[in-house]
Parts: sequence; structure tokens; C-alpha cells
Amino acid sequence: MDNLHLLNTVKKGLRALVELALEDGGGLLRLAPCWVPRSFLHPGNRLKLHSKDLYSFGVNRGGIDERWFSSTIPAMNEGRVPDEGLSYCVFRSDRFTLADAVAACGATIVGNAIWERYGRWPVYAKLFDNLGPIPLHMHQSSAHAALVGHEGKPEGYYFPPQYNLTENSFPYSFFGLEPGTSKDTLKRCLREWDDGDNHVLELSKAYRLRPGTGWVINPGFLHAPGTLCTYEVQWGSDVAAMFQSMVDGKAIPRSFLLKDVPAEYWKDLDFIIDQLDWQANIDPEIKKNHYLEPIPISDARSDGYIDRWVIYGNFDGKQLFTAKELTLKPRVRCVIKDNGAYGLTVVQGSGRANKISVSSPTIIHFNELTEDEIFCTEESARAGVIFENTSSAEDFVTLRYFGPDANLEAPTQWNE
Repeated sequence: MDNLHLLNTVKKGLRALVELALEDGGGLLRLAPCWVPRSFLHPGNRLKLHSKDLYSFGVNRGGIDERWFSSTIPAMNEGRVPDEGLSYCVFRSDRFTLADAVAACGATIVGNAIWERYGRWPVYAKLFDNLGPIPLHMHQSSAHAALVGHEGKPEGYYFPPQYNLTENSFPYSFFGLEPGTSKDTLKRCLREWDDGDNHVLELSKAYRLRPGTGWVINPGFLHAPGTLCTYEVQWGSDVAAMFQSMVDGKAIPRSFLLKDVPAEYWKDLDFIIDQLDWQANIDPEIKKNHYLEPIPISDARSDGYIDRWVIYGNFDGKQLFTAKELTLKPRVRCVIKDNGAYGLTVVQGSGRANKISVSSPTIIHFNELTEDEIFCTEESARAGVIFENTSSAEDFVTLRYFGPDANLEAPTQWNE
């Protein structure tokens, strides 16, 4: 079957089915594409989703400009469908959410340390792809998100070259605020929300984006992503506050500033601004402290492959997630050992991962199954996954992301 909705949805008695799927896949679970729309943005047409399917959730929900990977959290969209944002595992004629699989099997999938501390898979990744820039916004810290029953949202970006053959209209991102910006000046912008453009971008600075590089984004740090298609790894939360009233000539409702703010503070501009990490926003060395370039881990180019860190860095001294990019030359086979469970997506070429055939699709229809996404258990990661490039001509490239403390040896910052 090639349609996700034609599969039998299993919600109970999952443990035996999950264990059978893991045995069949050599410790790996195959996942189906998970699409997420955003009502205030325009799709950039680089996610390989067929152009006729961009509004499959309905025009009123907005276009699909995100694909989520190994997600166990729902998308916090208005009017969302019940399973929006949740990744489905696919095995034979059945499907079940990764969240239910983790709940049923616990440490068997995510490992003892993550299961004992979090009781879930606490991170996820996405590709977000927009025709135009995204409004200046920030994501709340754990303390502020807890006030509305959510968790904070740090995130890391990488711009895969395979998804950025075109950079679209504005390959620049705004980060932070110009040094010397006052809170009173920012308040004035928020007061002018309903007057049209509140001119908040005039307080920020744009940086040119380049495929094959990335940035790390702390909670409370203002950013307005540009139009590169972005592989984003983040904590398992979907909180945000928009600070820009208009983008690309389109009005942003004030509710997008307040959606994750307690109702009693909706008119309290001091509280809203105090959600920001002020010192991080006025830091005169923003690029030095947030910019990332790939760093080789296993540089075995003589053997035909290279593994590289592409997302790394700590948040308040804690490693919450990391990501790696593995590239195999044609007909190369290697064994890659990792310290923790991970979600993986194929961004170029075709090959195998243990017992599962994987490949990067050309065009995907909504609800259509693909062979480009898997989840690897901690046990299998530690034992080593056999990757093989089955092409005689094209490189085989995968991105894989990890949960907290899985790679304590990872770098914390890019140093030229």
C-alpha cells in the first residue's frame, strides 16, 4: 500500500507489534512523512510535496511549509486535526504513532537515560520551507512556557544544500537586536501593532545565509528566518511569540504575540519583553556565539565516507540535542556507531540502513508513503548501523538528530 490512510491504525497492544517491526528492520522503524501547515506563511515548494497538495489541510489552514521528523508532539495550530504533528511508524499493513510506540516500549526505543528522565522522546526535527521571510519572533524559556502548561523551545538550524538549489526571495535572517537598543524602544513597536508595520525589524540585523552552514537559537532570542529551506532540530515544544506586526505585506494578528502568554499579562508589555533573554539579544558578537559550520567526526574520506557535526551547542550548559550529516560515496559501505537513539532522514541518493532500503524521493503526494525516514533505537545505534550506498554514481547523504546528552563529546561552538 502506498497511502498512509489505507493502513490499519493500531493504538492498543502495541508492544509485540513494535518489537516485530524492530526485528524486521534490524533495530530500525520506518516512518511516514508528517506534514504541518502554517496559516501565516507561504510554502517555498522545496519539500518535494506535489504542488497540487500544498493546501491539503484546506486553504483556511494555510499551505504546508513544514515536514516534521520523528515527532511525538502535536503541532499547536488553530483548528488542527487530532494527529497533526505526530509521526507515524509503518510496518506491513499497519501504522501507529511513534509517540504510542515509545509509550508502549519505553527504554527499548529511546534508551534508559532518556526514558527514566523524560518518559518520552523529548525532541524532534523538521524541514521548514518558505517563499518569503518569517516574522521576527522568539520561543519562550522553560520558565515562561510553564506558565501556560508547555515547555521551552531551544532550536538549531542547518541549511541542507540538497534542499537549497534555489534560495528563494530573501536568503537573510535577522538575529537579535542592535546593541544599545532599549526596552522602551521595543515597547513602542509593540504599542504600534495595529497601526500597520510596527518597524521592529529596524531594531535588528540581517545576516546572509549560506547552504551547508547553520545557527543555534536560544529561548528568548529574537530571530526572523530567511528563505533558505532549513533542517531544524528542537526541543519537543511548539511555543512562540511573534514580535513583528507585518511581513511581506501581510498582517500578523496580535494573537500570535500572545498565544503562549498567560491571559492576565496580555496588556503587560513589561512582562512580554521580559520573556526575552535581553543580554543575548543585544550581544555585539551574535554571529560568533550562534553561527555553526560542519565539523568532521569520522573523516574517512580515504574509505569513501565522512560523518560531520552540523548542529551542536549547549543551552545553559546543557546538551539538549545534536545532529550529524553522513555522506557515503557510490558503492561504499560502512558501520556507524552512535551513543543514543536518533531520527534519520535521507536527503540525497539511495541505499540501505541495516535491513531497510532507503532513498530520497523526487515528488511526494500528501498521504503517500516514502522510504526516506527511519528511527533508530539506542541499542541499535550503539551496536552500529550498517549504511550502504547502492548507487554507482550518486552520493548517499543522511541527516540524523539525537536527544539530550547523547553526544557529550560534541563541540559546543564553532571556532574558525
